[in-house]
Amino acid sequence: MALLGGIGGKLYRGEVSVEFVARQRLWYSISGAILAVSVIAVAVFGLNFSVDFKGGSVYQFAAGSSTITQVRQTVSGAGGGQDAIVQKIAPLGGGPAKWQIQTRPLTVNQQDSVLSALSHQFGVPQNQISQTSIGASWGSQISKKAAQALIAFIVVIVIYLSIAFEWKMAVAALIALAHDIVITIGVYALAHFEVSPASVIGLLTILGYSLYDTVVVFDKVRENTAGLLASSRSTYSQAANQALNQTLVRSINTSLIALLPVASILFVGAGFLGAGELKDLALVLFVGMLSGTYSSICIATPVLADLKEREPQYKALAKRVQLRASGGRAAKRAAAKASATQAAPGRAATGRAGRAEGPAPEEDLEPDLAADDADASVTDQPGEDAVEDTAAAAEPVAAGAGQPTSRSGPRPGPRQQPRRTSAAKRRPSGKKRRR
Repeated sequence: MALLGGIGGKLYRGEVSVEFVARQRLWYSISGAILAVSVIAVAVFGLNFSVDFKGGSVYQFAAGSSTITQVRQTVSGAGGGQDAIVQKIAPLGGGPAKWQIQTRPLTVNQQDSVLSALSHQFGVPQNQISQTSIGASWGSQISKKAAQALIAFIVVIVIYLSIAFEWKMAVAALIALAHDIVITIGVYALAHFEVSPASVIGLLTILGYSLYDTVVVFDKVRENTAGLLASSRSTYSQAANQALNQTLVRSINTSLIALLPVASILFVGAGFLGAGELKDLALVLFVGMLSGTYSSICIATPVLADLKEREPQYKALAKRVQLRASGGRAAKRAAAKASATQAAPGRAATGRAGRAEGPAPEEDLEPDLAADDADASVTDQPGEDAVEDTAAAAEPVAAGAGQPTSRSGPRPGPRQQPRRTSAAKRRPSGKKRRR
């Protein structure tokens, strides 16, 4: 947990960032593939509605040593129909297994006939066979109420988000909700899970949970994008992605904490205790919470960013941010080039100064004594001329830093003065160098 908290702090401060909004095409492709599979599954396999929706009769009794084929043949022979659903319920925690039989709506005589046939065929007293009959009108009422509750939920959510935030955030949240509904229904169709009233209650619950997570992210997005148009620091997508990173750890922690009790109900309560209603409720919660967490992170915020980036003011902001980024890169390149240019004349001037300060190469001695004396005075007694030569060599360096100097013109300075004259002035009297 400490490691997760450290990562959360880095995400919040912007030291580490995960590009969710910039990869919206990847998330859209993944969600599109899952949605396509879900729609195909519903169209091909359909939903397995419980007897509460379609009506019918339910029988339960101890399984014993009978087989599913024997039970199905007994029910169909007694007038229960060929489409009866026979399931063997065996709790993982132990206890005797039971047969559960669901039939279409039957008349009273047909119900009594099926009950007598089961009791006679498997040797179970009729008072030990549980029988429940639900009419088709009850199932239609349940379906109608569920649809009304879903519509009312969506309308209230749209109104709230439009008032608290803006209508584009409401649209993005509705797209995420529709995404969760379709995926959950597709999972039920693929796995052939039974759809019961408890499943509808769980579906409404996960919609509220997914919406809660989305609203938290949108609130942070609104905070980060306040006053964004007055600057050119980041685009709307970049600010939204930062908000998503700042709330990422909170979303993960909330999802994990919510999934732990749901998984306990699903695997412990339904598996070991054989609780049917709890199983239906926990199953839809488990599937929906996973889908809701994914949609709040990878669907809702990227959709919102796409909608906002189409507005003219945010298009202009994106251009300003891009121009500022390109100007920053160009300034860095220009600064690097200028520093390299300034370093090159410095190295050249340093080389020239070194050559001026170094000893001059010895010239061949001539027979002329005056020439010998001049060479001796320059070589053995470096004086003011040598200092002046060094200053003259260093002077172009200072001049080169501000403006370039031409190499074609004559070089001003003490180098233009004849060395023989100055050497003659400083020649010690009475001393000559002999060959």
